[in-house]
Amino acid sequence: MTDPKAIQPSELDQLPDRDPEETAEWQASLDAVTEAAGPHRAAYLMRRTLERAEGAGIALPKLLETDYVNSIPTAAEPGVPGDEAMEQRITAWNRWNAAAMVTRGSKYGVGGHIATFASAAWLYETGFNHFFKGKEDDGSGDQLYIQGHASPGIYARAFLDGRLNETQLDNFRREAGGDGLPSYPHPRRLPWLWEFPTVSMGLGPLSAIYQARFNRYLANRGIKDTAGSHVWAFLGDGEMDEPESTAALALAAREELDNLTFVINCNLQRLDGPVRANFKIVQELEAQFRGAGWNVVKTLWGTAWDELFQLDTTGALVRRLRQVPDAQIQTYQTRDAAYIRQDFFGGDPALVELAKLLSDDKILECFHLSRGGHEARKVYAAYRAAVEHKGAPTVILAQTVKGHTLGEGFASKNANHQMKKLTVDEFKNMRDLLELPVKDSDFVDGVVPYGHPGADSPEVRYLQERRAALGGPAPARRVHPVAPLPAPAEKAFASFDKGSGSQNVATTMAFVRLVKDLVRDKETGKRWVPIVPDEARTFGMESLFPSLGIYSPKGQTYEPVDRDQLMYYKEAKNGQILNEGITEAGSMADFIAASTSYATHGETMIPFYIFYSMFGWQRTADQMWQLGDQLGRGFLVGATAGRTTLTGEGLQHADGHSPVIAATNPAALSYDPAFAYEVAAIVKDGLRRMYGEAAPGEDQNVFYYLTVYNEPMPQPAKPSVDGVDEGIVKGLYRFNTAESAGITPPANAPRIQLLGSGTAIHWALKAQQQLAEEWGVAADVWSATSWGELRRDALEADEALLRGEERVPFVRQALQGAEGPVLAVSDYMRQVPDQIAQWVEQDWSSLGADGFGLSDTREAARRHFGVDAESIVVAALAQLAKRGEVKATAVKEAREKYGL
Repeated sequence: MTDPKAIQPSELDQLPDRDPEETAEWQASLDAVTEAAGPHRAAYLMRRTLERAEGAGIALPKLLETDYVNSIPTAAEPGVPGDEAMEQRITAWNRWNAAAMVTRGSKYGVGGHIATFASAAWLYETGFNHFFKGKEDDGSGDQLYIQGHASPGIYARAFLDGRLNETQLDNFRREAGGDGLPSYPHPRRLPWLWEFPTVSMGLGPLSAIYQARFNRYLANRGIKDTAGSHVWAFLGDGEMDEPESTAALALAAREELDNLTFVINCNLQRLDGPVRANFKIVQELEAQFRGAGWNVVKTLWGTAWDELFQLDTTGALVRRLRQVPDAQIQTYQTRDAAYIRQDFFGGDPALVELAKLLSDDKILECFHLSRGGHEARKVYAAYRAAVEHKGAPTVILAQTVKGHTLGEGFASKNANHQMKKLTVDEFKNMRDLLELPVKDSDFVDGVVPYGHPGADSPEVRYLQERRAALGGPAPARRVHPVAPLPAPAEKAFASFDKGSGSQNVATTMAFVRLVKDLVRDKETGKRWVPIVPDEARTFGMESLFPSLGIYSPKGQTYEPVDRDQLMYYKEAKNGQILNEGITEAGSMADFIAASTSYATHGETMIPFYIFYSMFGWQRTADQMWQLGDQLGRGFLVGATAGRTTLTGEGLQHADGHSPVIAATNPAALSYDPAFAYEVAAIVKDGLRRMYGEAAPGEDQNVFYYLTVYNEPMPQPAKPSVDGVDEGIVKGLYRFNTAESAGITPPANAPRIQLLGSGTAIHWALKAQQQLAEEWGVAADVWSATSWGELRRDALEADEALLRGEERVPFVRQALQGAEGPVLAVSDYMRQVPDQIAQWVEQDWSSLGADGFGLSDTREAARRHFGVDAESIVVAALAQLAKRGEVKATAVKEAREKYGL
């Protein structure tokens, strides 16, 4: 026994050792095993001990990597229910038709991907046959995030199921004729089939996490029981390099989202070559997910490997599998048995002896064909383990071969992602391998035929019976008939019409106040989903904390530091606010889940996501496209908007361009309201259009983007003239004339039209006074609430004209008869107002805040960019001078007077 006096505790160990002698005995045992049986045996015992401790719930750091073998031993695998032979035939037909579809389309040069589904077929088929719930039971079912490049296989299954026909398959990637299939999962293009757009890599996994989280949010708030819904995200191992793919792993673990499963198709290849050529992507992902708190299931090797592992009495085979880099495993896929004997088995005497027990055919079967992701039994075991695991999300790392069953020309070749077709001979080889009843004579003029066993065949009946048992077809998107939401009480909106009197109010504050009123509505209040990325206090939203609560699945397990304050920080399991921390991407994923709940769950929700305008579109514009593709509805609010309104913040905070980016998204209705009553009118119309009774021809599947400002300004009363509400919604109305503003211009005074949006209208109003009082010029001021909607309307008018229909753009109607030139100004780059220039009949000029932002006072910033009132005056005089309506010297005089 070790002398306790000889024990020297580590100087780095801050934990007191209550029994140094026992510790020494454990250490001595480890030393003895290492000396007698070698370090590999010692490492094995340590791993098993740690696994035992973890299973017993002993608090220890997690073991981040396990051996490069299946997590579920063969003996523990459950049998696959159903008819495995039948499922094999169904999968064979789907493999064939997926490849045929892409090959037949190659003559049009439209592209397509064959190899991805070939590797992942069993990952999908096992789910469709046994796990993925349809929407015919509770209207929600499971949510499936399909890997974009695998879409041909999903179409092939829908064809076998009778949901698609040959004409549609032949129109894969040819949609213009109206009967085609989109290249990837695009709900906007095929809204009855696809639920989630996923091909912009990284957004699928991020959205899947927040969808699973939103499912819990709906349940915890008592809106819908989503316990039966499971979220499945199918990903590529190369896709996991996208930062968005792993950005929210900790959130999923922290909130114990055991309603979520990632299935990562580890075929070890990305678009150009190996994912981790000199390393092991499976081991890397395992460590990453386990470290984040996920349950990890590795499904690497098929049943052909069982014999090899049984022969591995020394552990040499497992050690060698851990050593071989991914690119070499890929190489084994393409080399003969002699090469594999030499390279894989030849370096270790124990492996040399093991290899002597294996035939060449056995070696080739293992290294060429047998992967866990290619066997229904292995995949079924992994899926069942995932859905039965409680307390954490699960990731399944399934090893496959990219291009499996497509022949030697495809399997594991670096170029297979770009290979778009098989030759007739390759199809015949594939037919023989899959044992399909396709005759040589079926290849007419070298065209590969589609295969179908018949609508009443045993295969199709089996497929449909399995789907019926699971709740209907999948994937499927359903918009359940629901009554339009009732309009909130008019009082909530009308209260802004009278203005703020002598009080200065920022439009950000006006929007927050409006929301506070709307969430109190008895009919629709609970449907609002406020989303904010840890800037609620910046936007004055802290008053919502105690009344609505911040969502947390654990409630509030602590006493808040501000518990004695009226607006204390309140978290609740049924909290309504999603305060996401510092993540615009996560907040957008929240918004997407909430904005599409009307289809996903048949529950209409009204999300508004408020953010620093500079950090919205600029950071997450890709997700805005995803939102539009997914047909989301709701309000995006770019707060602290504009390039000059943020005193002292500077370049990276000064938004001068978000409306430009928003204008590129066809689903975005972008508004830059100047006054509180405009904010109320736009929100009111948005609620009507997206959630109420949309007008004939109006697309409900849009979302609104409002820019609001943090600058407290006087909020005037709504003008009591006809057409204001229409103008606010359509994008332009006359706020006042020189005369209605109380200005008495000289007789026959030159006149100009000043168009301002957002905070810029205040500078225009000041310029209106200066032009009249100091230069004898009459100016009318217009509020341009939406340059983007004016442009959209004008483009539609142009398109109508090409069809032979006479239609005048609204901007031209509104300005008809307005005297003088037009000068437009905004707190954004000139490109924003210039969107409508070609449709304005009057002489046009504009001012804007082009270039980089800078830190200074508002006044100094506006003078720097030339958009303040004095700059407007000089620009207006210059326009009038060109027309000969004021003296040319007036421009120089004004410039000198104002120090420009």
